[in-house]
Amino acid sequence: MQIDSTPSIRIPTIADVRAAQPVIRQHLSPAPLIRSYSLERQLGLAPHRRVWIKDYGWTPVGSFKLLGALNWMANHLPELIDRPVAAHSSGNFASGISFAGMRYGKRVIIVMPESAPRVKFELTRSFGAEVRTYDISTDHLTGTRDRLAKEIAEQEHALQASPYDDPFVIAGNGVGGLEIIDELKRNDRNLSHFVCSVSGGGLMAGHSLAIADGFPEARIIGVEPEGADDFRQSMSQQQRVRVSKPSSICDGLLSYDVGEHNWPILRQLVHATTVLSDMDTRRAMSWLFEKHGLRTEPSGAITTGVLLQASCGENEIDLRGDGDIVVVLSGRNVDQSTFAKYIQID
Repeated sequence: MQIDSTPSIRIPTIADVRAAQPVIRQHLSPAPLIRSYSLERQLGLAPHRRVWIKDYGWTPVGSFKLLGALNWMANHLPELIDRPVAAHSSGNFASGISFAGMRYGKRVIIVMPESAPRVKFELTRSFGAEVRTYDISTDHLTGTRDRLAKEIAEQEHALQASPYDDPFVIAGNGVGGLEIIDELKRNDRNLSHFVCSVSGGGLMAGHSLAIADGFPEARIIGVEPEGADDFRQSMSQQQRVRVSKPSSICDGLLSYDVGEHNWPILRQLVHATTVLSDMDTRRAMSWLFEKHGLRTEPSGAITTGVLLQASCGENEIDLRGDGDIVVVLSGRNVDQSTFAKYIQID
């Protein structure tokens, strides 16, 4: 389904990303940029090239979502004097906005799928948020998620926060991109490829603004699950496309479409897109655990999966170049039993 963009929305810029940096630094240290010798060998790179994993699993909520949530909260404080925050989330933004609410002393009410990983429920509640659930398997028919969030906003006089389709969320997420640039330049490194997942587009849009500014020659590559490829379809048709029922084990990458604020940035700055099967995502989860000891959620491992595929010549992504490669590991929030099941590959 094709959907139109709203021409009057405010699209964030690199200036907004830079303005968000001191906000984020009040609460968080930069997520680590870890060199992966194993990926360098796997890809057969020349000795002067390096691969880096930007690991957002190290944040207090186990994902990148905290960056955008903190910036959103900080910039809406004048409207939140006596109002709670309402948001829907598959789980990672839920814990992110809950943590932000705890830091700023604000009540947060979250709508989450009842099938979300237990660890995401536990994290969200641990920071003080109230959680209400819905059945994600029928949401494409019922629209329960959006209806519940709207009801909370109306009945509780709550201010509704988007997990991705908001200029402050995008700008806050982009601070992670500034961290990548600062670290690489401090080590006198160049960047040729940046590989990042895409769902609603908040992560990729924010990082793309930073990467395109800091390393304008770098190729920005978007990754989606095969069963939730609305962004790839959107890029092919050069307009936003809505997927009626996204499906994947990557529970954090199941948005119906990219956001209106995100789309103009993605369309302009992302050079290529690719998809990965759930089985290849599981292989990447297993590989990251074996080589780096990282227990990752599927949505976090999918980008590494694309590099592993590329090392075997199994996708169209061209990684030739002289610079380094950065791959984003967006989060690590997965239940132990689910993780153990997924990495058992026959």
